[in-house]
Amino acid sequence: MPAISSGKVLVSGANGFIAAWVVRALLEEGFAVRGAVRSVEKGAHLREVFASYDDRFELVVVPDIAKEGAFDEAVQGVDAIEHTASPFHLQADDPEVELIRPAIHGTVGILQSALKHGKAVKRVVVTSSCAAVLQVEKEPKTFSELDWNEQAPKEVAEMGRAASAITKYRASKTLAERAAWDFVEKHKSEIGWDLVVINPPFVFGPTIHHTATPDALNTSARQFYTMLTEESSPAVRHSGSCWVDVRDLGRAHVLALLRAEAGGERIIVSAGPFVWQDWLDAAPDSPKYQKGVPGAGKDAVHQIRYDASKSARVLGMTAYRTMAETARDSAADWEARGW
Repeated sequence: MPAISSGKVLVSGANGFIAAWVVRALLEEGFAVRGAVRSVEKGAHLREVFASYDDRFELVVVPDIAKEGAFDEAVQGVDAIEHTASPFHLQADDPEVELIRPAIHGTVGILQSALKHGKAVKRVVVTSSCAAVLQVEKEPKTFSELDWNEQAPKEVAEMGRAASAITKYRASKTLAERAAWDFVEKHKSEIGWDLVVINPPFVFGPTIHHTATPDALNTSARQFYTMLTEESSPAVRHSGSCWVDVRDLGRAHVLALLRAEAGGERIIVSAGPFVWQDWLDAAPDSPKYQKGVPGAGKDAVHQIRYDASKSARVLGMTAYRTMAETARDSAADWEARGW
């Protein structure tokens, strides 16, 4: 499919942490945006945030994204879709009911709506996760887009409710992404659009969606806040993963439309590895933030790394925000909120 440089884009779950930055990045690029939210109340804050864009930003209510035909009306008249809405929490008891089924139905449902009613749609971008890429390995490993998480779905199938919280989440992301690619393969002779999947690791940074308290932050941002503001053990400070700033991720979603060659691709968007001590070192010098043992993370052996060369090659993302920038801007955001 050709690159999409103008027109209207539907963003699902528009009031979410990542989605709100996707909306902003699209508006800044000149696109019109139709943001899907679960209720009028959920969208009220977005109307204020994006008021300066006048009629280029509109809202549509989709109460239940897992319901059949939920997006049938929302997809009409849009040129592209950014599907970011998917459950992400670590409190699920029944993984099938609370995570897997909603994730799959929401993803396949919006693709089904695009197939049936999205006559103008040229590209669909789905926000997946590196949770669908990584597996727990005994030795350090660098993962790429060729890797799939086979472990988590297998463990959940075998253990059900007894599987760990993170395994349940990883299974939901893996199965939802596989369902998206399977749908495209099954209907390739019928669809007039192509699919791009973006796979980020941990996502940190300031928020622009409504968050009244730190407890209202999404899972990754709340963990980030907790690690910087509450005491932790040396073992926790020396654990970690990989990360990306939410603003860079928002930009990646726009580039996934602007770059013709992104069509049909699965793309990891990662700034690099971290251990939590690195973030304590990067945090502003303030009594509010933990110090740990400064510099103790410099020699850490990172169990997980991602090859982000495809994001550079296909999306042109050759530079990412630094830890210092993300920590500084996150702290400024918390300060402005009175936290």
